[in-house]
Amino acid sequence: MPQRSDINRRVVLAQRPKGTPDESTLRMEEVPISEPAEGQMLLRTVWLSLDPYMRGRMNDTKSYAKPVEIGGVMTGQVVAEVMQSSLPGFEAGDMVLAGSGWQDYALSDGTEVVNLGKAPERPSRALGILGMPGYTAYAGLLKIGEPQPGETVVVAAASGPVGATVGQIAKLKGCRAVGVAGGADKCRYVVETLGFDACIDHRAPDFEAQLAAACPNGIDIYFENVGGRVLYGVLPLLNPFARMPVCGIVSWYNSPGLPEGPDMAPALMGTILRMKVKLQGFIIFDSFPRSLYAEFAREMTGWLAEGKVKYREQVVEGLEAAPQALNDLLAGRNFGKMVVKL
Repeated sequence: MPQRSDINRRVVLAQRPKGTPDESTLRMEEVPISEPAEGQMLLRTVWLSLDPYMRGRMNDTKSYAKPVEIGGVMTGQVVAEVMQSSLPGFEAGDMVLAGSGWQDYALSDGTEVVNLGKAPERPSRALGILGMPGYTAYAGLLKIGEPQPGETVVVAAASGPVGATVGQIAKLKGCRAVGVAGGADKCRYVVETLGFDACIDHRAPDFEAQLAAACPNGIDIYFENVGGRVLYGVLPLLNPFARMPVCGIVSWYNSPGLPEGPDMAPALMGTILRMKVKLQGFIIFDSFPRSLYAEFAREMTGWLAEGKVKYREQVVEGLEAAPQALNDLLAGRNFGKMVVKL
């Protein structure tokens, strides 16, 4: 369903899910478009980012950010067009990066809104390789992982926006990059297009043996974004003083409770102790200074222009398709950075 000029469609949290979100979790509403007051601007969403953290915002649990309230608009970053503005520095026709969530239109006072200009080239990249996912990969790997030439870096979800960027930066820093992905097509892309040294299918019955063979000198950095079987396969291969930046555990996000199976806490904590592993969680815009983002943007823009970093998007059409697309993302059925074109 296309956008309208007289109605604001918005997706709100109808109830908190237990496990995988279903048709009762989110609800589409139609409300009038609000008129901007003095000191406000009206934004029309053009691109909506879908990211794994959104699943956590559906839960009413202690976290780094407040949960979405029942009846509240689902959170999310967008690239939007300014329709009306009385704010200095923003005028009609500007494209902006904002956090207005899953809706066609929103009011903003300019807080934490970035002006991208009138006609930015490939504006959806501000939601991916030049935005939060790319910055997560850059800061997490370089500032926590501290890669050194000749070391081995392993990253899961290696065809996704964070994992793909981690591996490519690792190669630029002289490391061996080993990816983990779901399926032969993704693994082929990771090696042949992105330039990783190897990629292992986490669905393979002998995944652990293949991972060990791909890391003959052990693992110096494991960039953690999935958890689950991949984490357990990595643990025996970690070298002394290995580093583990932790930005996500997507394989567990839909778990209604503790996962079934043996208790892996002793293996995890024992490995951290014996191998003297540095394990650090981080939330990208909370954990690093804004000045680092400027450094990242300059360096990543250069790498993209020189063809040293490749980037892939999966475009979903229409706001109404966003709920199912998010479930696909959480289940690993995406291929590249998932964005919704409104």
